[in-house]
Amino acid sequence: MGKKITRYILAVIPGDTMVDFQAVKSIFGSTYVAFASSDIAERLAGSVAGTILPFSFNEELELVVDPSLLENDEMYFNAARLDRSIVLSTHDYISVANPRLGHIAKGR
Repeated sequence: MGKKITRYILAVIPGDTMVDFQAVKSIFGSTYVAFASSDIAERLAGSVAGTILPFSFNEELELVVDPSLLENDEMYFNAARLDRSIVLSTHDYISVANPRLGHIAKGR
């Protein structure tokens, strides 16, 4: 929320975009936003950086998905390993993951 109060989100965005830090600040009413260190990200997500799933199984990690992801019928992501990928119906993903939706992507 700021430099003294920390909150972690898992931002799920299309692969051809970037996280819009200003949008994240606006959504959460924050004054400061930055990427978590690899150690923290891996601890919260339960997998190695580069293989983090678009799901949160940790109460400390809030899942936020950009609505532009819903423009596609399917989504692809690493299967918690660098040598395997998964394809999943976007509708099924939203049903299972139950994320917060927020416009957090830029760069298209």
